[in-house]
Amino acid sequence: MRSIIYLLIGIFFGIILFKSEAASWFRIYEMFQFGSFHMYGIIGSAVGLGIIVIQLLKRYKMKSFYGEHITIAPKDKSFSRYLFGGIIFGLGWALAGACPGPMFVLLGSGYMPIIVVILASMLGTFLYGVIKDKLPH
Repeated sequence: MRSIIYLLIGIFFGIILFKSEAASWFRIYEMFQFGSFHMYGIIGSAVGLGIIVIQLLKRYKMKSFYGEHITIAPKDKSFSRYLFGGIIFGLGWALAGACPGPMFVLLGSGYMPIIVVILASMLGTFLYGVIKDKLPH
């Protein structure tokens, strides 16, 4: 039953991403050229809402829909790991024209060339898993 609920939430989220043009290559290109506020507004709204929701979850010790306690593990405080990770993520996003969420939205919308990007991202994730222990975390 959980899988069906997650699938429906994912479909709804995908529709929102597509209709808001967050999955549009043109909008992403425009953002990296600093030509429009559209994507920065979407990302900023998501970050702001995420901060508020996380703080509410922590303060009021909320439970999930299934009655389980929601715990959020603290992150390691390190500047370089987030800087380099963000640069790599941003370069991949700029080169592919899509970040992980919109990649699947584009596939669902019928843009078949995105399959190459999805396969390349899966390969990159696999390779990271292979060499993760050798990297300075």
